[in-house]
Amino acid sequence: MLTRQENSRTLRVADQIQRELADLLRHETKDPRVKNITITAVEVTRDYSQAKIFYSILGDSEEIFLTQNGLENAKGFLRSQLSHRMQLRITPQLNFVYDESVERGTRLSKLIDDAVAQDKVLQQKNSDQ
Repeated sequence: MLTRQENSRTLRVADQIQRELADLLRHETKDPRVKNITITAVEVTRDYSQAKIFYSILGDSEEIFLTQNGLENAKGFLRSQLSHRMQLRITPQLNFVYDESVERGTRLSKLIDDAVAQDKVLQQKNSDQ
């Protein structure tokens, strides 16, 4: 069980990794496949050996595939840069995971908007009769 202090430190490390990776992807990487992504969350293991990086990108399945390949290709560079920027005894292995929650939220929002618009049309038809 994590103590409050350990949990707090793990969360701070995850937040710092998220900020640093976002900056590295935006300013330091040259690969166009990884330029337009958003780091949505980072989870770090208790021993800091692994970091699961959740990202999102607006695009189709091909763009998501290309982005995942770009991230896998840049993994060594990003980890090396993190080790220079952060004062950790161990720099975690980076595991990138596509975060579908943003896409799912956008899809649900569109469905709701469509349903509201359809309801307005039906109400207008009923009031015209």
